[in-house]
This record gives sequence, C-alpha cells and structure tokens, in this order.
Amino acid sequence: MTVSRVPVAPAERGAEVGRRIGVGLIYGLFRPRVLGAWRVPATGPAIIAVNHTHNVDGPVVMGVAPRPVHFLIKKEAFIGPLDPFLRRIGQIEVDRTTTDRTAIGTALDVLKGGGVLGIFPEGSRGEGDFAALRAGLAYFAVRSGAPVVPVAVLGSNERRSALIPGMPPIRGRIDVVFGDPFTVGEGGRRTRAALDTATERLRDGLTGHLEKARRLTGR
Repeated sequence: MTVSRVPVAPAERGAEVGRRIGVGLIYGLFRPRVLGAWRVPATGPAIIAVNHTHNVDGPVVMGVAPRPVHFLIKKEAFIGPLDPFLRRIGQIEVDRTTTDRTAIGTALDVLKGGGVLGIFPEGSRGEGDFAALRAGLAYFAVRSGAPVVPVAVLGSNERRSALIPGMPPIRGRIDVVFGDPFTVGEGGRRTRAALDTATERLRDGLTGHLEKARRLTGR
C-alpha cells in the first residue's frame, strides 16, 4: 500500500521561523558547541544527514544550522498541538511504514527550490553511528544531485537531566560538528546499482565524519 496525496512544498519562511525558535530554545537550555557550520553551502540545495540518538537532535541542528532546515519527521510526532506547529515551521511528515509519495515529493520540491533538507539516515533513534542506513538518503542524494553535509551530534544522549526526565542536563554541553559536503550522483539516475553504490559512499562518508568528530571533541 502506498500513500499518494498531492505534495505541497513547505514555505522557506516557516523553516526560518523554526530556526529562530530553535536558536532561542537550544542556546537557552544547553551549551551547544558548533564546529564547521560554515561548511554548509551558503546557497542552493543541500541535504543535512544527522546521526540520531535523542529526540533533541533535530531541534538542536535546526537551532545551530546557518540555514533553515526542513526535516523529514515521523508522522507519529505530528499529534495534538505539535501537528500544526511542525507544519508551520516547515517540517515534513513522513509515514515510515510505506512508500510515502507525498513526503518524497515534498522533500524533492524543497531541494528543487534550493532549500535544505534534513534527514536522519538511520530512520530512527539508535546508536547514532550511521551503521544501518535506510534507502531514503541515497534516493534523495542521487535523484537531486544535491551535496550531502554529514552532521554529528554528540553528547545529547550521554546523561539525563535531574530536572526534566528524558532530557539532557540543562546547560549541558552538546557538540554539533558539520563535515565537508560531498555528492554521490549527478542527479536523476535511480537504478538499483546506482542506489547501492550511493549508499556505500554515504556510509563511508558519514562514518568517517563521525570518527573525526569524536576525535575532535573527545567524545
């Protein structure tokens, strides 16, 4: 079964509002140390690929990235008041249990419009080591030809706050390390062989960046 609604590209101004909210929240709650943010291309389409160990990883990257980011976020997060809020700040709902053609079309429209798409390549929270990449990142990278910027978020899952259960310590340090952008395809070519090759290149690039980030930050 597939989902096929007409995709509607989220507005860039919504994602910019989300970025400004993120700046206030993240710098107010934690002590983020941001390294290499200048590596994100200043203009044009880009894909930010983030490791994922805690729910705050997405908001942290939104708040420290130099450009507004449209993240692909699981549909389970779009509940209650969070639903309209996430849509207004330019985030994209995705159903991970099927081929969500609406989410795919919306994400591609973001890239076609020169925006920044945010992806958790592992699909869900885990070890955050980029060991198990799902096919989505390779598809978008090959289809769009956009550069992929690896991002390592370190420290969000090391300890828990004594004041807010499930959260990192208030005013604790979280490191966000942006890597050099790289491409895996010229755009448009989507054969199985092309996607398999892209997935391997992405895994090598992302795990290599994570290792460098850990050495750089000592985490």
